[in-house]
Amino acid sequence: MTALSSSKSLLGRTLLLDGVVSGATGALMFLAASPLADLLGLHERLLRVAGFSLLPFAALLVFLAVRPTVSKPLVWGILVVNVLWAVDSLLLLTTDWVAPTTLGYAFTVFQAVAVAGFAGLQYFGLRGARTVVHA
Repeated sequence: MTALSSSKSLLGRTLLLDGVVSGATGALMFLAASPLADLLGLHERLLRVAGFSLLPFAALLVFLAVRPTVSKPLVWGILVVNVLWAVDSLLLLTTDWVAPTTLGYAFTVFQAVAVAGFAGLQYFGLRGARTVVHA
C-alpha cells in the first residue's frame, strides 16, 4: 500500500484546517438552517442537507490529518470532492432553483472559493508529500 506522510506537513495541516472549517460550516448550516434560509435566500432543506453532509466529511478530514500517514488515493478522492463542491456551488447560482439574496450570493461564492482553495492546497500537499511504502 502506498501512503503519504501526513501530520505536520502541508497536506496534514490543510486536511486539518479543511476539516475544522467544514465541520463548523456544516454545524452552522445544519443547526441554523431556518434563520439562514431567510437571510441567504437559500432553501432550508438545502442548507440542512448540505450542512449534515459536511459533518462526516469533516470528521474524516480531521481523522486523516492526525494520522502519521494517509492513503494517496483517498486524498485524491477528497480533493475531487472539494472541486465538485466548489463547482456545484457556483453552478447552483446559475439555476432557477434558488433565489439568493446578496448575502446568499456572497456566502455561496465565498465558500466555493474557500473549498477550491483547500483543493489547491491539498494538490500541492500531495505533490510535496513524502511517499511511505508499507509491505
